[in-house]
Amino acid sequence: MKPPFQQALGIIRQLNRHGYEAYFVGGAVRDLLLGRPIGDVDIATSALPDEVMAIFPKTIDVGSKHGTVVIVHEGTAYEVTTFRTDGDYEDHRRPESVTFVRSLEEDLKRRDFTMNAIAMDEHGTIIDPFGGQEAIEKRLIRTVGEADARFREDALRMMRAVRFVSQLGFSLAIDTKKAIIANAPLLAHISVERMTMEMEKLLAGPFAAEALPLLAETGLSTYLPGLAEKGEWLRRAAAYRWPWLAAREERWALLCHALGVKESRPFLRAWKLPNKVIDEAGAILATLAAVPEPAAWTNEQLFLAGLKRALSVEVVRAALTGKPYEPQHDELRRRFAALPIKTKGELAVNGKVVIDWIGKPAGPWVKETLDAIWRAVVNGEVENEKERIYAWLMERSRTQEKNC
Repeated sequence: MKPPFQQALGIIRQLNRHGYEAYFVGGAVRDLLLGRPIGDVDIATSALPDEVMAIFPKTIDVGSKHGTVVIVHEGTAYEVTTFRTDGDYEDHRRPESVTFVRSLEEDLKRRDFTMNAIAMDEHGTIIDPFGGQEAIEKRLIRTVGEADARFREDALRMMRAVRFVSQLGFSLAIDTKKAIIANAPLLAHISVERMTMEMEKLLAGPFAAEALPLLAETGLSTYLPGLAEKGEWLRRAAAYRWPWLAAREERWALLCHALGVKESRPFLRAWKLPNKVIDEAGAILATLAAVPEPAAWTNEQLFLAGLKRALSVEVVRAALTGKPYEPQHDELRRRFAALPIKTKGELAVNGKVVIDWIGKPAGPWVKETLDAIWRAVVNGEVENEKERIYAWLMERSRTQEKNC
């Protein structure tokens, strides 16, 4: 048994010793079967929340009403959830109630997709009542039970289905895709924040190019912020190298570019993204427009962008063109390292010094003068030394007076 499961095995065995069933469930088991890196390990048990908390000394009640308790075992936190069935889904997102049961199969039956409805016992034996392993072998995303019912219960599952296409490279089962098309309007019941979480995972997936057109094909894009009229653009987005992008700001910048979004801020704000992400994605787009090709970088543009943003600009450009970005990154790192200053704060003079030199009251001219100084330093016109900057500034002032 692999380490992530081995480390949590003590929880399973302790529950078993007290007469309860307990199994590893969900995405960790799926990823084990797929040979993917295993993330969080979740456990399902026949023990009720109070029974779980009575057995283990370190527990956190994160949602015992819905069956979930966190057990801290050997310094790691694990979610342990009681077998349950869900009540009616009146808001197309969450069940109005849950009922605890003692049957693993009943618990697995309520899950979204067959590949996620697989359990494993302490001996590594797989329990798969709904054909999840077959779906994995065929690389299909298929709902547990009737697809229409699953999506009417929880409309976010439709976004999850497309997100799994991006993460796993699977295809949607025919009946699952048809049900998404039929139920796409239910996505209007889902909060923007939850849709954004799924969209960010989708954009970060290695198969995002396959998933993005599906948003248009299934009609989900009609109910996503700013995408209602972008169906054809989403199909074109399949041509870009999404896996090359490492940062969320880069992915949102590429999405804006791919969709032909002229004003990124309103579009990104509609997704309720953090201001930091909105600002940086917008800055990447603005710099990409100002530097139309890799060879067009000036020292001033590189200085203003900073190395991190400059590298982001080139990786977004590469994702658009399909050309490797590594040579450009190497060149930008070399050029940035050669700049005499890396930030305005490294300038040898400040506004107070300039005011003292010129002898005029403070005003907009101070910033204009400082901008002229850092540009001169960055372009090698003057060394970043106080005395040399003073001489350069006095000569500049004399020249300007002569030309007036």
